[in-house]
Amino acid sequence: MGKELIFKTLRHEETKDIPWVPFAGVHAGKLKGYTAEEVLMDEDILVESILEVNKLYTPDGLPIIFDLQVEAEIMGCELMWAKNNPPSVKTHPLAGEKKIPCLCEIPTEESGRIPMILSAMRRIKAEIGDEVALYGLICGPFTLASHLRGSDIFMDMVKDPKYVKDLVDYCAQISIAMSKMYIEAGMDVIAVVDPLVSQISPKHIEKMLRDGFTAVFDYCRAMGAFSSFFVCGNATKQIEEMCKTNPDSISIDENVNLALSKETTDKYNITLGGNIPLTTTMLFGNQEDNMKAVIDLIDSVSNTNNFIVSPGCDMPYDTPIENTIACAQAVKHPDATREMIKNYETVIDDSDIEIPDYENLDKVLIELFLIDPEQCAACTYMEAIVVDNYDKIKDIADYNTYKYIYRDDIARTRKMGIENLPCMCINGEQRFISIIPSSEELIETVKSYVKK
Repeated sequence: MGKELIFKTLRHEETKDIPWVPFAGVHAGKLKGYTAEEVLMDEDILVESILEVNKLYTPDGLPIIFDLQVEAEIMGCELMWAKNNPPSVKTHPLAGEKKIPCLCEIPTEESGRIPMILSAMRRIKAEIGDEVALYGLICGPFTLASHLRGSDIFMDMVKDPKYVKDLVDYCAQISIAMSKMYIEAGMDVIAVVDPLVSQISPKHIEKMLRDGFTAVFDYCRAMGAFSSFFVCGNATKQIEEMCKTNPDSISIDENVNLALSKETTDKYNITLGGNIPLTTTMLFGNQEDNMKAVIDLIDSVSNTNNFIVSPGCDMPYDTPIENTIACAQAVKHPDATREMIKNYETVIDDSDIEIPDYENLDKVLIELFLIDPEQCAACTYMEAIVVDNYDKIKDIADYNTYKYIYRDDIARTRKMGIENLPCMCINGEQRFISIIPSSEELIETVKSYVKK
């Protein structure tokens, strides 16, 4: 049974099979013809869509809702909704006002969209909860703190680290409150999804984040639930610090070398999940590409205990059904799949992409290579730091944004030799890789490229 396979893996027991967890967030709505907004706001549509994911993709574990803005909306952030993506945060209530919200503002069962989500969880638990491990996804404390404070938080980390720690600790109390509600609604695993952890140094995690995150994972364990620390972006340097927060599992995206990361997570006896490429493979690849990606992941690790195969993050809305079915096939029948694809090679042609002549540009050129700023929080804040400061540099600089959800932009990313997203290039040089600069750092760096 899939649920027991997940449980054994999260208990770090030896297993014969590898679990499969498709992170079909808004893609669940696509299966039934609903928009992202409909699936994230309507209980009946959410339940119908998740049950369709279960039917088509035969998961061992399954998230109910993938929306990192639920808590932010309750805490006063204005959201911008989209048809094919979860909403993004548009306003930040603590921008320009350095304070800690009152404990009385922490979400309850009556707050925002929580009543709808809890009811959907209970209904899905009653339908499939005996066979499938159900995941409740919450916004991690640091990303929630950034939603509240905005891009100012990156300067705060330098100038006022105590405030950042206090704000993250406050947001951890929100995470604990969300965890309690979701566990009581029947969730087996609480996934603390915090994309921005990859954007800061391990030292920052140790000094400002570790206590808050550890408190959340300890709480889940005390409540009898499992936990997962879900990070996006190139979190290679952060994996060990993430392990020290003591989750049961860690999930990573395609920016991270899974085999190398598993050596670290195995050292701490923590389960690792990941990390099928979302756009190049799941969205734009074919069935063979997806089967090969899964088999390559399985074959890259020295042992398959403490390992869950999943997409690197929330699956793109338009992911072809057949590609996800191919992933499930490869996880559940790896030997037969290896035989099917033994002579298959992926063909890539980026020859049509032209790279700018950086030496002869009139202005400094900032190029933002992002996953999708409407869906990826780290991408949102990397784009925002440029947009928010553009008036200060527009006389000396231009900027372009490329999104890893379009074929041409994927090709450009490859041709530029960019391996990790989000990434900010200046005159063709990769200057900020999975790191969001402060306003001062951005402006000074751009000025350094002005021709004398």
